[in-house]
Amino acid sequence: MTAFTVAAAQYPIGRFAEWGDYAAKLEAWVADAAGKGAKLALFPEYGAMELASLEPETMSDLAGSMAFVASLEDRVGDLHRELATRYGLHILAASQPVRRGGDYRNAAWLFAPSGAAGVQEKLVMTRFEREEWGVSAGGPLRLFETELGRIGVLICYDCEFPLLGRALAEAGAELILVPSCTDTPAGYHRVRIGARARALEGQCYAVQSPTVGNADWSLAVDENRGAAGIYGPPDQGFPDSGVVTMGEMDLPGWVLGEVNLPLVARVRAAGSVLNVAHWEEQPGAGPLPEVEVIAL
Repeated sequence: MTAFTVAAAQYPIGRFAEWGDYAAKLEAWVADAAGKGAKLALFPEYGAMELASLEPETMSDLAGSMAFVASLEDRVGDLHRELATRYGLHILAASQPVRRGGDYRNAAWLFAPSGAAGVQEKLVMTRFEREEWGVSAGGPLRLFETELGRIGVLICYDCEFPLLGRALAEAGAELILVPSCTDTPAGYHRVRIGARARALEGQCYAVQSPTVGNADWSLAVDENRGAAGIYGPPDQGFPDSGVVTMGEMDLPGWVLGEVNLPLVARVRAAGSVLNVAHWEEQPGAGPLPEVEVIAL
């Protein structure tokens, strides 16, 4: 596919009395994105922690809420798969804690309209994840071959590390999805700067989707700040600023914009600058993380 619309969520954390309330909220969001012409809908990091509200006895306990949300992985996946198929769009589900052996990982699933799905686990943990949540590094880094194009996922903090973005670019990524969850404007801007830097270095698109608003009942996602954005390299065919579209800070809703993937190939081959081609000329350029390619 050449050009298509991406919907990036500025997603408010909800509180539910029963599963049906969550399912209805998610379907309303997906239906709205599809109705506005989106072919790809992106939800944020740890947006699934709102499901902890379904278990009132543990929802205010960090360990208990993580264990409960992790136990819902298959049910959450089935719902997203059904919605992706019914509404005919790709969905990057909000990331959630999952159990892998004895460890928690932070995982985001990408669902295709065909029903196929692939998962990207976060590779680099923040201090809060390491020191308070007990979430472990996951992997491998993956590139998803889809009918839309070649898509990579860097979950929040991961996008602040250039070698991960470079590895995806070398593997052929045209679009990098950046689901995020930050509780301060400073945290949000760190991720935003990372996303924009990866778009510049990789001469590709990067799309950020944050959680927004407050959820006082939760120790995990009680405060959420941010704005969604779609970014590209400031070069031929892209905006001079590199900003394709930006949302309003902390305002719930979809932020929609068009991505035109042939522009990625054009700037990589004949842009005003050739960041991708010239990467090896910088001192210290060395081995990159391996990337596993998954067809969806």
